[in-house]
Amino acid sequence: MSLIVIGLLGGLITGISPCILPVLPVIFLTGGAQSARFDDEPAPASRWRPYLVIAGLVTSFTVVTLAGTLLLGALDLPQDVIRWVGIAVLVLIGVGLLVPAVERLLEKPFQWIPRREVANRGSGFGVGLALGAVFVPCAGPVLAAIIVAGATGSIGIDTVALTASFAVGVAVPLLVFALAGRGLVERIRSFRSKERGIRIAAGIAMLALAVGLVFNVPQLLQRLVPDYTAELQRDLTDNPDARRALDLGGLVTDENRDLDKCSNGADELESCGTAPAIRGIEQWLNTPGGAGIDLEDLRGQVVLIDFWAYSCINCQRSIPHVVAWDRAYREAGLQVIGVHSPEYAFEKDAANVAAGAKGFGITYPIALDNDLSTWTAYRNRYWPAHYLIDADGTVRHIAFGEGNYAATEKLIRQLLTDADPDVDLPAQTEVADTTPDAGSTTPETFLGSSKDVNYGGEGDYRAGENKYALPADQPQDTFALEGPWQVQTQYAEPAGPGGGSIRLAFRASEVRMVLAGEGEVRVSVDGGEEQVIEVSGTPRSYALIDGREPSEGRLTVEVDQGVQAYSFTFG
Repeated sequence: MSLIVIGLLGGLITGISPCILPVLPVIFLTGGAQSARFDDEPAPASRWRPYLVIAGLVTSFTVVTLAGTLLLGALDLPQDVIRWVGIAVLVLIGVGLLVPAVERLLEKPFQWIPRREVANRGSGFGVGLALGAVFVPCAGPVLAAIIVAGATGSIGIDTVALTASFAVGVAVPLLVFALAGRGLVERIRSFRSKERGIRIAAGIAMLALAVGLVFNVPQLLQRLVPDYTAELQRDLTDNPDARRALDLGGLVTDENRDLDKCSNGADELESCGTAPAIRGIEQWLNTPGGAGIDLEDLRGQVVLIDFWAYSCINCQRSIPHVVAWDRAYREAGLQVIGVHSPEYAFEKDAANVAAGAKGFGITYPIALDNDLSTWTAYRNRYWPAHYLIDADGTVRHIAFGEGNYAATEKLIRQLLTDADPDVDLPAQTEVADTTPDAGSTTPETFLGSSKDVNYGGEGDYRAGENKYALPADQPQDTFALEGPWQVQTQYAEPAGPGGGSIRLAFRASEVRMVLAGEGEVRVSVDGGEEQVIEVSGTPRSYALIDGREPSEGRLTVEVDQGVQAYSFTFG
């Protein structure tokens, strides 16, 4: 029952996410507008069409997600063949909407489905089947659990229940949109004489979707539109009960089950099963020609997988150690792979990641895990996280979060020696461990409406444009705003030409801020000397306090209009 509830809620959230936008015109026109019925129409349109379009989508999405990978593997076919077949069918149906005789031919196999006379419009079930085959909703913990289960063949009643409930949850908003389309058309009298025009518009929308899928336009749209539902997905699943339920639904598989045998940050090597495959990677950086890497091809080498995100301050403090290990031990047989698993929508952009990697001096291969497929395959939960794999492909050490660098390097050296007893190892690296003591700093502070947990100003902190005022007494480890601000899901931006200010009551020797846009921010600590920071371009992390300032105080940040403030991070 927990799985069904989580699946339904996860699907509902996905059904209102930005990744649904590309299919909405098709749903509106083919599922809704084409089922409109008018009182004076001699041959009424099918009232079942919206339901059958959505039923077809749910059916094919569920089958393809659960069994598509297994079926294609058994037939030795490329993994994207279903997608291309779906695109081809979309083209045929689009042509059919433009040419009625072709549509009748395409819909004929589904005429056994109970429906009323359709007045040359078809049932719509075939449209739904085609949409479901190419429908790629935004990845979240629920969908990731389903994908992992389908990819590994660990499909049981729990997985089926989770998948079906997720599909139904996604379908509800789409069905509402289709019915809204029908209602709109029925209420506008001028549409009564525009049946042919509606069919042509639907055909054009179908063909446009097919062309867009060929050129990955939906993925581009998802990058341009912030995922305002990401935090809702995280809130739904980021609790022990949900994690246990989703483990039953596919996160724990035969491929990754033995990872539990590794204890976090152990000082000695452990044996924790064969490393899960790296999967679902959108793009590779720092590899010849952008070619992917298969762990199977790295047998005989020691592999370190580092899960990271370029704007994460914990990762930024960890990366110098990983870069040093790569430089010191690459010739001795160590292969470092950085799996970039984004926390923000802007971290999915390859150019942003490449710029961040260049700034950190990263030259080892980077896998863009934008759908968190590899992250989920490893059941990872932390930025950063290090998985050390021996020459036989077995995970021998796991370290979550910062610290434990000396133990990890010791075990790297041990595995390199085990792989090649004659290896000539260099001296150990000497990178200072700057990991702050647990609880000694202010926790990461987000300014977006969906993640704020430590707002300490007057009034409510909520999405939209509002005017804020500083409190007379601000609690420790909180932030407050002053002036008019436009609060979005992932960031806040001054709404007035005079800008706005943020006051932060912090405990840390290092404070950084993720900013984007164009303009200046002016920073002062406890009313002291003001520091001016120029902000330009895509979101990245800027240093406000570099360790030379007091470790506790009041930080004031004056922000120009046109600058977006995402978060504070501390060290």
